[in-house]
Amino acid sequence: MDLPSSQDIIDDLEFFDDWEQRYQYIIDLGKAIPGLTEEQKLPERLVKGCQSSVWMMSRVENDRIQFDVDSDAVIVQGLLALVLAAYNNKTPKEILAFDIDGYFTELDLERHISPTRGNGLRAIVGQIQTLARHQAH
Repeated sequence: MDLPSSQDIIDDLEFFDDWEQRYQYIIDLGKAIPGLTEEQKLPERLVKGCQSSVWMMSRVENDRIQFDVDSDAVIVQGLLALVLAAYNNKTPKEILAFDIDGYFTELDLERHISPTRGNGLRAIVGQIQTLARHQAH
């Protein structure tokens, strides 16, 4: 999966005049994520705290954490792409050092997604950071 970097996404979003175009870009990013098979969508892989169903799997390769994610909502799949751009294929130390709040502020996301989507996004980030903390030890 070849997602742009978090900085590339910030730069790309600046080109759009309105949030309708930005939403479409985010949805298109989500379509680039391969997703999971039905067999991989197990209840224990569901992220708690999300309004939509979000499944997340992870594995460690060469001290870098790889994530596979899926959602039943296209906009959430796009939001997952934004998170993966920040965290996928990074070391636990890089994940914990990344300023995710600053990233979301630069994207101006919080003002344009519902509070429940924002809570779900924070739940996903929290789960990734917890995993990174465990891997760092």
